[in-house]
Amino acid sequence: MFKKILLSLLLSIYAFAFDYNLKPIKVSSDVWCFFGKLEAPTKENGGFMSNSCYIKTAKSYVLIDSGASYDFANQAYKAMEKIEKLPVNTVITTHAHDDHWLGNNFYKEKFNAKIYGPALINKEFNANSEIRGVKILSEENKKNTKFVAVDEIINETKTLNIDGKEIIVIPTGVKAHTSDDLFVYLPNDKVLFSGDIVMNGRVTSNRDGSVIGSLKALEMINSKKWDVLVPGHGIDTSKTAADETIKYFTLLKQRVLEAIENEVTGNDITKIVTMEEFKNKALYDELNSKNVFDAFRELEFYEEN
Repeated sequence: MFKKILLSLLLSIYAFAFDYNLKPIKVSSDVWCFFGKLEAPTKENGGFMSNSCYIKTAKSYVLIDSGASYDFANQAYKAMEKIEKLPVNTVITTHAHDDHWLGNNFYKEKFNAKIYGPALINKEFNANSEIRGVKILSEENKKNTKFVAVDEIINETKTLNIDGKEIIVIPTGVKAHTSDDLFVYLPNDKVLFSGDIVMNGRVTSNRDGSVIGSLKALEMINSKKWDVLVPGHGIDTSKTAADETIKYFTLLKQRVLEAIENEVTGNDITKIVTMEEFKNKALYDELNSKNVFDAFRELEFYEEN
């Protein structure tokens, strides 16, 4: 008996070299999410910093963003099996940042899932790419984590009808969080998955994005009728889920333009524009000054249309 217990424990450790301790949170009648930590990716958190969600249809799950690693995806699926054992035949990836898609190959291997996503993923990565998110994983955790190409590129609004569930995948058409972002809308459920266009509880990273484009994308999101909005990072899914991001980019644009008007230079912009309202948010120290400087470079010669 003892040998069987020991063998079971060893197999469990082998199967999950890193324990993500995942618990799905139900956010609507047919949607469960795993909410990432509001911190930078590290070996200690296994890279789990972004949100990954399952949409239940009559016969399968549709996945929005597969998360930090193969092991993360494996453990997430095992947690969802306890709710209902359904295949994952469809994966939608909202953008090219790897913390949102490093679990894709688990679903491809286990279910031959069809992966939808923006063209930028296949442009920027291939099987030989050195991927930032893989580098921070433990040796055990990175073993099975591999790049898998997007099967179908989304470059215009596409409506999927999967087992009776209407799912609309919408490209922003502007450089927002990245140069190629998607968000996902369930009109009948009034649920929206924003990807990283919306974050809350933390300061966003705008290293690959645009202040102006983000504000336009946020307008697109707010034009939809939703009761639940799942951000790319953050746990607030209420009607106010997008407010923090809207406020951040609105004030950032306004203050940087005012500073430019007052002839503040790039050398001094981060001393003048500090976004103090957000200093108690996660990752403020790590990201805010960089966002301000990037906004200065974007807006230095900006003219309002």
